[in-house]
Amino acid sequence: MRRIADLSIPSGPSGRLLLIALFVILTALSGCGAMKAVTVLEPAGQQGPPLEEDIQRNDFSAARGDSLIGRLATVRLEKDDTLPDVARHFGLGINAISAANPGVDLWVPEAGRKVILPLSFILPDARRKGIVINLAAMRLFLFKGGGRVATYPVGVGAEDRPTPMGQMYVKSKTVKPTWHVPASIAERYRKKGDPLPEKVPPGPKNPLGEYAMYLSRPGYLVHGTNKPASIGLQATNGCIRLYPEDIKRLYESTPVNTPVSIVNQPYLVGQSGGVVYIEVHANGEDSDKSELNKMFAKLKGIEKKSARPVDWGKVKQALAEARGVPVSVSGVPDGSGKGAEIAEVRHPAKLYGRPEVPELKMGAWYVLAGDMPHRENAIRLAAIINHQGPQIPARVITRKNDYRVIAGPFKNMADAKEAVKRLKIDLEMEGRLIELKADVPGQ
Repeated sequence: MRRIADLSIPSGPSGRLLLIALFVILTALSGCGAMKAVTVLEPAGQQGPPLEEDIQRNDFSAARGDSLIGRLATVRLEKDDTLPDVARHFGLGINAISAANPGVDLWVPEAGRKVILPLSFILPDARRKGIVINLAAMRLFLFKGGGRVATYPVGVGAEDRPTPMGQMYVKSKTVKPTWHVPASIAERYRKKGDPLPEKVPPGPKNPLGEYAMYLSRPGYLVHGTNKPASIGLQATNGCIRLYPEDIKRLYESTPVNTPVSIVNQPYLVGQSGGVVYIEVHANGEDSDKSELNKMFAKLKGIEKKSARPVDWGKVKQALAEARGVPVSVSGVPDGSGKGAEIAEVRHPAKLYGRPEVPELKMGAWYVLAGDMPHRENAIRLAAIINHQGPQIPARVITRKNDYRVIAGPFKNMADAKEAVKRLKIDLEMEGRLIELKADVPGQ
C-alpha cells in the first residue's frame, strides 16, 4: 500500500495556484478538439443588515450606456462547505471565487468565514449581439436585446490546447450528443494507458454532457460536462463547457445561426451611473501589454471626456491584486462618497450540485486512497476525489493515529477496480481495493 504524503499547501497566492494546478489534473478529459476580499471572522451575535434570501446570478439588465451588471455579495461559510460547491450554487467558476478570496482554502475553508461572491461583471468590449465569450474572465454572455443579458461561467481550452478566438456562429444543436473521439485525443489517452473508444454514447461517461451546440469552426463546441467542478478552469481541448444546469438554459435560449464572438480581454473598463470601474483578470506576470495599453487609453479618454479624474492609485492596486471583480476608480458623481452596496446572502439550506456521499455499507467494496496524519489534509483529499467527474464518492474515517480516506461504496469489484484506474490516471494515486467490515477503525 502506498502512503499518501502530507499535503502541506501554502496559504497565499502561490498556494491557491498550486491547488488549482492539482485540480486541473482531475478535470483534464474533454469532449472537444480591486477590492480586498472579506475574509475575517466576525464576533458571534454581531448584528448587521438583514440577510438577503437569494441574489440574481445569471440574468441581468444593463441600463442604456452602462456596461456593468450585477452586484457583489458575500455569504458566510458553513461546516463542510467547499469553494467549488459555493461557486456552482451561485453561478460562478472556480477561477472567479478563488481570485476574489485569496488565502481561502478551496477545499477546507474555515466555517464562519465570509467570502465574496463576485456577481458583478463588466461586459466585454464587443458587439452586444448573440453570444460573447471572454476567455480571460472565463465567462459567457448571451445578449437577448432590450438591454437584457444572461451570463454563465465556462471552462475553456488548456494552455497547450487553447480555445480559438474570432467570429463564429452556432451551426447546429444536439440533445444527448454522442462524442466522436478525435484522433489526437485518443492518441494522448492511449499513451496515458487509458484507451478511449471511437465514440462515447450519451450517459454519465460522456464529457459533452446532455446538450451540445456545434460552432461554425469545425471541431469546436459549446457543451455541458460530466465534470462540473472544472468550470472556471483551463481544462478543455479547446471547446467551451458549462455547468449542466447552465447549458440547458443556454441551449433553450440560443437558436441556430446565433453569432458567437470569442475574445480575450483581461482588462475591462466599464461605467455605471457615471462611475468608472475596471476589472482585472491578469497580474503583472501574465499581462498582455497590448490589452493593458488599451485599458489605459480608455481610462484616459474617459477622464478627458468627463473632466473627472481617474484615481490612478486604485488602478495600480487593482492591477497588482487581479481579483477579477469590478473596482471603482473614479469618484461618485454626486459627491456622496457612497459606492454600490455589497449584499449579504443567507447561506442556502443545501448547495445546488454538491456531491453527496452514500452511507457506509458493510460488506461493500471500497478503495483505500490513503492514510494521512493530519485531518485537514485528509478532508482535502476526500473533497478532491469527490469532485471527480463522474463522481467518485469519498470520505474520511478517523483512526487512532491517522485518518483514512476511502472511496465508495461500489456495488461490485469491477466498479471498484474502475475507480482504482481512474484515481491512477486522473490523480496519479495508487488506490487499493478493500472490503469494509464491521470493525471500521481498523480497516
